[in-house]
Amino acid sequence: MASVNPFNLSDSEEEAERRPNETVDTGRSPSEGAPGPPPGNPFSPPADAEPPTLLLSSNRTSPSGEGISFSAAATSAMAGGAETRVSVDVVAAQLLRDQYILTALEFHTELLEAGRELPRLRDYFSNPGNFERQSGTPPAKDQVLGPGGPLNRAGSISTLDSLDFARYSDDGNRESDERLAESEVPSQERKNFKSSPEIQEPIRPLEKRALNFLVNEFLLKNEYKLSSITFSDENDDQDFELWDDVGLNIPKPPDLLQLYRKCGAPLSSPRSTVDASVGVDFGELSGNSITQDPTKNLSQQQQTEVVQELEYQISLLNSEKQSLAEQIKKLQSEIQTLKRTVSSPPPTTLDLDNGQYLDIRGVSEPESDPKPSSTQNASKSQPQSHNQLKSRPPVQFDKPNRKLSPAFQQALLSFCRMCSDSRLGAEVSRIADSEESVMLMLGRCLPHIVPNVLLAKRERMVAHLCQELIPLILCTACLHPEPKERDQLLHILFNLIKRPDDEQRQMILTGCVAFAKHVGPTRVEAELLPQCWEQINHKYPERRLLVAESCGALAPYLPKEIRSSLVLSMLQQMLTEDKADMVREAVVKSLSIIMGYIDDPDKYPQGFELMLLSLGDPSERVVSAVHQVFIPAFAAWTTELGTLHTALIPSLLARIEKLLLQGEHGLDEHKLHVFLSALQSLIPPLFAVVLQNAPFTSRAKLHGDIPAIEVTRFPRPASPLQDVATIIGSREMLSALLLLYDHQLEHEGTTGWDSLLWVVNQLLPLLIEIVGRINVTSTTCVHEFSRFFWRFCRTFGKIFTNTKVKPQFQEILRLSEENVDASAGNGILTKATVPIYATGVLTCYNQEEDRKLLVGFLEDVMTTLSLSHAPLDSLKASFVELGANPVYHELLLTVLWYGVVHTSALVRCTAARMFELVLRGMSEALVDRRAAPALITLCSGPEFSVRISTIPAFGTIMETVTQKELLERVKMQLASFLEDPQYQDQHSLHMEIIRTFGRVGPNAEPRFRDDFVLPHLHKLALANNSQATETKRIDIATQLFEAYSALSCCFISEEVMTNHFLPGLRCLRADMEQLSPEHEVILSSMIKECEIKVENRGMADAQGSMSIASSLVGEDAKTKFLSKMGQLTTSGAMLANVFQRKK
Repeated sequence: MASVNPFNLSDSEEEAERRPNETVDTGRSPSEGAPGPPPGNPFSPPADAEPPTLLLSSNRTSPSGEGISFSAAATSAMAGGAETRVSVDVVAAQLLRDQYILTALEFHTELLEAGRELPRLRDYFSNPGNFERQSGTPPAKDQVLGPGGPLNRAGSISTLDSLDFARYSDDGNRESDERLAESEVPSQERKNFKSSPEIQEPIRPLEKRALNFLVNEFLLKNEYKLSSITFSDENDDQDFELWDDVGLNIPKPPDLLQLYRKCGAPLSSPRSTVDASVGVDFGELSGNSITQDPTKNLSQQQQTEVVQELEYQISLLNSEKQSLAEQIKKLQSEIQTLKRTVSSPPPTTLDLDNGQYLDIRGVSEPESDPKPSSTQNASKSQPQSHNQLKSRPPVQFDKPNRKLSPAFQQALLSFCRMCSDSRLGAEVSRIADSEESVMLMLGRCLPHIVPNVLLAKRERMVAHLCQELIPLILCTACLHPEPKERDQLLHILFNLIKRPDDEQRQMILTGCVAFAKHVGPTRVEAELLPQCWEQINHKYPERRLLVAESCGALAPYLPKEIRSSLVLSMLQQMLTEDKADMVREAVVKSLSIIMGYIDDPDKYPQGFELMLLSLGDPSERVVSAVHQVFIPAFAAWTTELGTLHTALIPSLLARIEKLLLQGEHGLDEHKLHVFLSALQSLIPPLFAVVLQNAPFTSRAKLHGDIPAIEVTRFPRPASPLQDVATIIGSREMLSALLLLYDHQLEHEGTTGWDSLLWVVNQLLPLLIEIVGRINVTSTTCVHEFSRFFWRFCRTFGKIFTNTKVKPQFQEILRLSEENVDASAGNGILTKATVPIYATGVLTCYNQEEDRKLLVGFLEDVMTTLSLSHAPLDSLKASFVELGANPVYHELLLTVLWYGVVHTSALVRCTAARMFELVLRGMSEALVDRRAAPALITLCSGPEFSVRISTIPAFGTIMETVTQKELLERVKMQLASFLEDPQYQDQHSLHMEIIRTFGRVGPNAEPRFRDDFVLPHLHKLALANNSQATETKRIDIATQLFEAYSALSCCFISEEVMTNHFLPGLRCLRADMEQLSPEHEVILSSMIKECEIKVENRGMADAQGSMSIASSLVGEDAKTKFLSKMGQLTTSGAMLANVFQRKK
């Protein structure tokens, strides 16, 4: 056993170099310098033995052996002079040689107390191997015996200074009667005697971190990755990527393998060391007796180490050679097996497995191969059922009577996620079909299973092990002859992982599909579906999610009667009852796959109800799945049934009409969004129906030069299933059909084109009628219908839009005063038809002629509505919808400039009011360059009504713009309205200014609010006290109350609060005392709180040295803090909520 050599002579040389001038201590006899064992020591020699001697030869002797006495040798050495002094290392070597263990330990302790540690003694007592007893070997005659027998082996320890990497034994005997009594060993000796477990020094933190790093490095280098993961998880406080994280200020030591190989050699040291034998000869004595050259021993030792290292390397290479030879034999055996298999191929093969496996990767329809001929000569002792299984005919599945394009079917099945890209996925996706393939499968899987079995102590390891077991479970469930055992195995499969994640569910689904392809629809119905039914109400959502995904994945392999009845009912129940969003989302996707395979027309009503039910789901992810997968799949089925344009779309339109009739006093905008979004998702399949039923469809050819489809030809689809090319079958076919479609519309007309005629003559008129009935002030409804018409026109193309859609709108929107009922305000130009036509139809294409048409239409509408004194809601809705897109800001300013320079004051007033709507979101450069000059131009006109109409637009500029020069110009214009004597009696102007100040004041620049808004409000409130006309007085007071209520939420400086805000409130209270007592109570409360604010600020200024924390203690400081946050009232509960930590 390799161990550290305890007999190191280096210290004697060091002693001689370190103390060359010291003389021998004559005050103490040489015999006292080497104290013997204490009285009663069980390790002491017999009483009648001679004194210990120092043998001057290399032969070992017992304590009573012959030789020169120690004292005599020392005396004779001293007689020669001071230079003949005996080294302490020689004394230590003799004590160890003669087995005076406790004497040597006492000697070692005294040297330590004197600060002179001797390496020989340190190494000896640090090495547990020096105290081990060889089992089965009687003690030698010179072995030290105690009362209880030979010296017991001490417990092994693992410290950095005594780590023996070559020993893997346990701690050996620990009989209590053979231990050293603690009273016999001094405390300092117990501290240094590291070989006993009872007195073992605990491992230091840095030592532990260093060893952890080396162990983890060893595991990674030798492909024990799972062990490394476990080890790193259990030591998560350490970074195993960086050695510096250990904390030792030394370079990284060699790896464990190098330490193991060099464990017999001493570690490198700054000083040179010499390993010598146990015996002491004259060469170890100082003086004339030192005649031996230490370099000779050093050279021999190095040569011995080199030889040992080379022998070790040879043994490693031999073992590696044997291992490689075994692998070569194994591979040759597998090659011979594969050759025999290839020599007799089966009638039908799948992938590269020669019929031994059923592979689902890239195979659209399942097949089963008969057993290869290489296994037909199997033993006759096999069970008859197994022989029948191997010779069964190919599995047949029900093929639905559907005409989906392969591209659409593939895109639909892509939403059923399965995993076959990884090694395990590929293993799961194929099932062994013969004895030989079973053996090969076991040979591939077991090496991945066994390491996980050994490490399966934590949940993550258990889950990984379960995944590795899936191929074995599936193979056994497929081939086992007993139905009861097969059911138990499938039950294990579905309950294998408590809460399977995405990857694990995909693996199980892949296995279920492989199982289904292997066993056929009857066994899928009898064996797999019951497992799904059992878990439909499982407490864990991940398990219910597995059931929902399984229903979709297994749909192609089930009997069609079960597919359209039991499975459909299971999914409908889960969609209705399950509370987890992700489960309902998976249910919707599985229902979509069912809709791709269902061929029973009687199930159409149930499918329609499922669509409406899922569209009304509160989860956005569920609704998104409906639009991406379910509606396209359902539309594809209705297309084949011929009910897309005869039943599905008309049903949705009927529900929208009913909703509008019921919503005259309050429209349910959410339901309108649900129905309209469903109708929007049906536009691509509707256009596909138009193309596939056109007169030119049979003439479409794929050969020749077919131009690519423009990227912007169609709106971006929400999913591949909404791509018209996927529905048609390919982009090439779609491109060929589009060429014929445009040519047919432009030159040949729509005669005999029933599907397009239905769109033009029935769908469009009904949609335009519905648009005219929605509330024009509902921004949401206008936006929804605008987006619908935009997608509709972009899908059907520019020629269709120009020749079929625009003429129908223009026929209704005849731009004349006849279409405007000024008295009732219900003319067509005041309806939502105007904004939807402008924003949904005229913006579909952005060519120059399209922009000119949009500008002309808006100008005409603005002129017509203004001259007719009609409501401007339809024009406002158009400007709001268009203004949301910065692309149209320039266009809208062009329209407004037309109104600015119009001769009619009514049109100019309308243009001024429209500026307020388009300025929000407009760039400051555009406001400065075009909007502000236009407004100032309007203010220079003679009509007061036009000037007043510009005030809201100026307020919006003050609210949204930060450019100082522009703000000053607006401020000057507003100041002229307030200070010019010609406006003093303009009641409507004052009302508009107060309303604008209340709207923009809280968001405007603080300096503008303090220096301009609040002082002028104070003046207006003061002037209103002397207003003679009561109606005007109450109008101004009411508007001032609204403005002050909004501004009270702002932070107002103490000076402005005292000089303007509080005086203005008091003036307003004076009006309200006479005109509206209920408002007067609120005003009094506001005034009181403002006065408290001012008082608190004064107190805060007086106590400026107080910290912020202490200033928040009192109720007054609470009032100050809450006032800065815009609160009108204060309470302790509100303050507590402010500082409450979010949970």
